[in-house]
Amino acid sequence: MILTYSWISAVSMTKTIRLDEFGGPEVLKWTEVATGDPGPGEARVAHTAIGVNLIDTYFRSGLYPIELPSGLGSEAAGVVSAVGSGVDHVQVGDRVAYVTPPPLDGYSEERLLDAARLVKLPQGVEDETAAAMMLKGMTSWYLLHRSYPVQVGQWIVLYAAAGGVGSILSQWASGIGARVIGIVSTEEKREVALGHGCEHVLLAEEEVVGRVRELTDGEGVPVVYDSIGRDTFVQSLDCLRPHGFMVSFGNASGLVEPFTPLDLQTRGSLYVTRPTLWNFIATRDELIEASSALFNMVGSGKVSIEVNQRYPLSSAAEAHRDLEARRTTGCTILSP
Repeated sequence: MILTYSWISAVSMTKTIRLDEFGGPEVLKWTEVATGDPGPGEARVAHTAIGVNLIDTYFRSGLYPIELPSGLGSEAAGVVSAVGSGVDHVQVGDRVAYVTPPPLDGYSEERLLDAARLVKLPQGVEDETAAAMMLKGMTSWYLLHRSYPVQVGQWIVLYAAAGGVGSILSQWASGIGARVIGIVSTEEKREVALGHGCEHVLLAEEEVVGRVRELTDGEGVPVVYDSIGRDTFVQSLDCLRPHGFMVSFGNASGLVEPFTPLDLQTRGSLYVTRPTLWNFIATRDELIEASSALFNMVGSGKVSIEVNQRYPLSSAAEAHRDLEARRTTGCTILSP
């Protein structure tokens, strides 16, 4: 029997990270807020692990505007502590994970959210693993299977190949038979990327276009996955073969500067897309398809989720500083 708690009016308190203004990591405040009981279609989740992503810094800085005051954090794992009326796909005590667009409140001990965003965790998927992979893993899924359907034997170029998305996407791509040219910023990260399925790894300081052309017998690649943005956009276009796809999915160096369609024509009639995960998991059926594909890849052993950094929830600002300074590899989590 599914228990509902919508009739209870009790209010409890929970610790959370909030921001009242945009800015650097110093704007993140450790505070206490009231949480109520779930309304119709909602669930309350007690977090056990919380994912940290570069997109969190975009929201914090105001690059991606959100309404203030606000919480922060798009993904987490935990246990359902209450459900509202009309919720029948999860119940109290279920282990779940989620990734959500704004409004944000993942950096918290406990929260209310739309229960339709919750997926049950399979046995064998630990809470830390789930919290670390929901956004990055399903991003890897849509990049490889929806933005550009990568085929067996195709070369791809992947920036930040030792980062959160990069570490998952490179394994996934290798697991489906693609050949990955990773780009990283340091020798240490080069070794990390080679261990995650990249066939070749270039340092960002190298003559990237020339090396990519050399590795592909002068042809170029059919797709580039670029999460860096402004500093690498033109370079990425120049790595593509005719009719190639430029998939720009991040802004680590800043927003891409304006360009004209003529830039695409003169390089071989190229395509450019700027996707976001939310457009690929907008419905519950799409969410289940994406999360199931992720769980299957992890369960098969083809994708391993590496949590390399852990911080207390109260130290979210420190996690952001390390992330923005590119001192992290793999995945980062906060512990409530």
